[in-house]
Amino acid sequence: MSLATILWVDDEIESLQSQKMFLENKGYDVKTLTNGFDAIEFVKENAVDVVLLDESMPGITGLETLAQIKEVNQQIPIVLITKNETENLMDEAIGSQISDYLIKPVNPNQVLLSLKKILDNKRLVAEKTTSSYQQQFRNLFMALNSNPDYNEWMDIYKKLTYWELEMAKSDSPEMQEVFQTQKAEANTEFFKFISKNYASWVNPKNTDAPVMSHSLMQYKVLPHVEKGTPTFFVLLDNLRFDQWKAIQPIFAESFRILEEESFYSILPTATQYARNAIFSGLLPIDIEKQFPNYWKNDEDEGGKNMHEEDFIRAQLKRLKKDNIRFSYTKIVNNHAGQELVNNIHNLLVNDLNVIVYNFVDMLSHARTEMEVLKELAGDEMSYRSVTRSWFEHSPLHQALKKIADKKINLVLATDHGSVRVKTPYRVVGDKQTTANLRYKHGRNLHYETREVLAFKDPKEGGLPTPSVNSSYIFAKEDGFLCYPNNYNYYVNYYRNTFQHGGISLEEMIVPVIKMTSK
Repeated sequence: MSLATILWVDDEIESLQSQKMFLENKGYDVKTLTNGFDAIEFVKENAVDVVLLDESMPGITGLETLAQIKEVNQQIPIVLITKNETENLMDEAIGSQISDYLIKPVNPNQVLLSLKKILDNKRLVAEKTTSSYQQQFRNLFMALNSNPDYNEWMDIYKKLTYWELEMAKSDSPEMQEVFQTQKAEANTEFFKFISKNYASWVNPKNTDAPVMSHSLMQYKVLPHVEKGTPTFFVLLDNLRFDQWKAIQPIFAESFRILEEESFYSILPTATQYARNAIFSGLLPIDIEKQFPNYWKNDEDEGGKNMHEEDFIRAQLKRLKKDNIRFSYTKIVNNHAGQELVNNIHNLLVNDLNVIVYNFVDMLSHARTEMEVLKELAGDEMSYRSVTRSWFEHSPLHQALKKIADKKINLVLATDHGSVRVKTPYRVVGDKQTTANLRYKHGRNLHYETREVLAFKDPKEGGLPTPSVNSSYIFAKEDGFLCYPNNYNYYVNYYRNTFQHGGISLEEMIVPVIKMTSK
């Protein structure tokens, strides 16, 4: 059985017989024709894997043939072979979506390499990925078991994300399974690490803690603010590190990426806590103390993120940076997005422009509610793909492209990530217990201690105490917290949905990216 069927079209095909034999010896089935008209008819009637096409033939040129073959079958890879090295021919050929371009005289190995690139690319990449990961697997395993600190954990998660994206290119279900097992093991260890260290990180006396939500602006945004160059701080809600990697190439078209870092979201890894902490520069316990009118607990009525602009102003004042001229824009729907596109130029007069974009949050919440989105984003790979597709066509992308030619700094970050939940944990609580799936607070909570991290005293976790004897619990790894009543219904409804609020690499280690205009 041949490797593939090649159609070679050249009016001097007789002189290429040795090349034809060379390819046949390599296992390819090579059909030959001498003009474009016959080639177009042949492609209509026969299955062809690649067309090798001479550019200058009598009757109908290679480029004209190319256009008509693409009309018959858009997917056929075409390699244009030409004596002509002029740039405008190359431009036209590339514009016509050729797969490769060879200059005559071609030697047999050149043609073979081109065919391998086109036909075997996927298989060769998959094989290389699998063998590289097998070598890395041991290093990752050793890193996990050598008591990593918070910087090493960020590095481990970055590597795991890299391999997750590489594995998505390979078609090896076995290796993907090995990888998923390793990632699950990493999350198990990470949960132990957070359980041991989190309380000390949020202790006001501690001087050795990672950059977290409440210190993000101070250390990762404000140092980039300079007079005369506007800084845009875009907070894309609920963006995991792998989703950032999915949209990175789109940013890279317009901006130069200077630093690709991560920081730790506070607990609960939920918008109301993490985002208010980012903008106020305070832990939730201190927000409640200093802004009792602004802080709302989970069960309080009304919006929980209504005072972000006031928090930014107060943080700038506290850091003695209240001479910074700033704007705050929040995008919660498409209409607001279009307004941003129209107004973005007006923001260039400010030193700092904070833009909060809620879309990814809408997507992940909607994903639980809407069956369509369950179909669209059923796993991590499709979730990345939906994120990329959304961003590419989003008002945010349009708005940023409009200012990409101006001298600006851009910092992109998020408030927390999300994790696909699979393992239900039973929790019993009274009427006042909150409804979240990845964390809960209330009085009289009953749970399995090994399934959660519990703060009996919320102050230990830097959290306000909603009522006397309230405690907080956070789900670990891929767990979600369910009440015993209607248990099976909720388990089936929420299993395999993306949730946030708990402790996992995906929710807690999140991107902060520094870019500048090219």
